[in-house]
Amino acid sequence: MFDRVTITYRGAKYEIGRGRDFYGIWMIGAMRTQPLEQWPETGEGWSAAWAKFASIEAPGSIVPVGRRTPPVAAAPAQEAAVPAQEAAAQEAAPVHEAGNPGPGETAAQAGETVVVAAGGTVPYGQYTGPYSQGPAQRVAPRLSGRTGAIAAAALLGAGVVLGVAGLFPAYISGSSLTQQAFQLIPHVAYLATWTAGAVLILLGGARLRVGALLCVGLSVVTFGLFLADAATAIAAGTNAFGLGLVLSLLGWLACAAGSAIAFTIRPAGLAGRADRRSPLARPRGTQLGPVVLLVLTGLGVAAAFAPAWDSFTLRTAAGQTQSMTAGNAFTNPGMVIFGDVVVMIAFVAVVIAAAFWRPVRHGAVLLAGAYIAMAAQAVSAVVQASGTVSPAQFGISSSEATQIGLTISSGLTPAFWIYCGFLVALGVSCVWMLFTPRPVPAPDPAAAGGYGWNAAAHDDAGDEEHQDEDADDDAAMPDFETAPRHTAGGAGDPVRAVPEARPAPDARAA
Repeated sequence: MFDRVTITYRGAKYEIGRGRDFYGIWMIGAMRTQPLEQWPETGEGWSAAWAKFASIEAPGSIVPVGRRTPPVAAAPAQEAAVPAQEAAAQEAAPVHEAGNPGPGETAAQAGETVVVAAGGTVPYGQYTGPYSQGPAQRVAPRLSGRTGAIAAAALLGAGVVLGVAGLFPAYISGSSLTQQAFQLIPHVAYLATWTAGAVLILLGGARLRVGALLCVGLSVVTFGLFLADAATAIAAGTNAFGLGLVLSLLGWLACAAGSAIAFTIRPAGLAGRADRRSPLARPRGTQLGPVVLLVLTGLGVAAAFAPAWDSFTLRTAAGQTQSMTAGNAFTNPGMVIFGDVVVMIAFVAVVIAAAFWRPVRHGAVLLAGAYIAMAAQAVSAVVQASGTVSPAQFGISSSEATQIGLTISSGLTPAFWIYCGFLVALGVSCVWMLFTPRPVPAPDPAAAGGYGWNAAAHDDAGDEEHQDEDADDDAAMPDFETAPRHTAGGAGDPVRAVPEARPAPDARAA
């Protein structure tokens, strides 16, 4: 049973709208458990649905439903409606001539915007500009859509391959990552996250944006971590710089490039939208408290990252004991300190961006990428503390340790547990951001048109702050900010109502 239906236009007998992952046509007053006919939730699907709807409805009877759904432009009285059979023929006409989108692509997905003059004809579903546009124009194509997604995923895949190869050769001072579990775990977490992001990017649609944000958040924070590793190897001498570190750095570079390309890709349905808002928005009202709390928690994580986490207790057979700590970021060589400071600054920057990001759940995904990097550091510390400590770490040879009966126990400092506390709080905030529903305004009887379905779930009706919250997620959603336009044909051609296959600000019902 379809449990989520939004009606956007209504005629004399039928109504057209969106269900869960499809567009459909329903009989007015009938149950909406099953549409009369349905199409996939793509730009082409919406074009086909509108063509069918316009062909079976009485001319001039189509009216919008909802506050922000624009009216249908009225055709001149002397113009006839498009017959159903002509609409079907136009819908089936190929549009993949030279320079045009191929099968299954909108003009935006093909990387260009096509503007057709008032004197030209255009099949149903193709993007047309306003009446006032001049002769057909083409905007220069750019790396976007499917091509950009493939390029981004390819770079991420290459980076992951390089990262996996870097696990086995010497990383720093002759030891490989596979020989040190506490070093291996963070790198495996990074590679797994980049792999998941690449898969999401390849799947396209709303998943592309999710994968891009996840990879960007991780890449930004790991930049400082890899920089600190490289600085450690440089400080230890040229011989300490192993092949594994080189491969890992190249892998990070490829993954960062792929993340950046994916991040710049706009969903096909949004191409050419000059009025697209910035993803960052100022919190208002009840949102201000959670945002401030999130930022403060992020600052706490960054601050607790710097102090020493490792504690050691040395005991001799004579009962003498000595305690010491290790891992303070500011006791390292200057270049290593710089890398650790970059980690803290980058993490705080991602947290602040995530707090102001709209839609909020996209901010949560961005935060999740950075969170994975910092959580991996905590897991690494626990694994290291549970392992065996060599006396050589303190400048004592094995023979000397045996002679004095030296035993070494390791643990974690209070600073580490404070770090974990902030990390848990930040994780809870991230989950809250991911699953918190948007506020729903009061029902609008006018928007419902007198019918007994839930019009209250038009999320953007009257709530200016959330009008564009789902624009990225619903890249295939038709653009109801602009009513279906009438494109004048040549001599003898009827006027056709052609909807633009672009995404709408969310007009769905829960």
